[in-house]
Amino acid sequence: MRYLKYAFLAALALVLVTLALANRPMVTLRLLPEEMGAFAGINWAIELPLFLVVMIGVVLGLLIGFVWEWLREHKHRAAAAEARRQAARYEREVSQLKSARPEAEDEVLALLDQPRKAG
Repeated sequence: MRYLKYAFLAALALVLVTLALANRPMVTLRLLPEEMGAFAGINWAIELPLFLVVMIGVVLGLLIGFVWEWLREHKHRAAAAEARRQAARYEREVSQLKSARPEAEDEVLALLDQPRKAG
């Protein structure tokens, strides 16, 4: 299984290097279109290789997706945390009830506390 993982990573690296070599021309990224930037006085631009723009786009897309899912699943995490707190509360209550046994044994509780016989 380890060799399969290494083979996959090597193939992925080969694809990424090939993509980088095939897309080396520089492209200009602008914050705003030229006319709007001139009107607003904001002419921020940067030149990067095309493959880097593609890679950054993929990474930003993944990050946005991870954050979106994390926010979307908040209600499920909150419900699970509440269920854990309630289970802990019930376990504490059961242990308190077992430790504070009344003097006269309750027949039902005595039957429940007896270990079952195999057979």
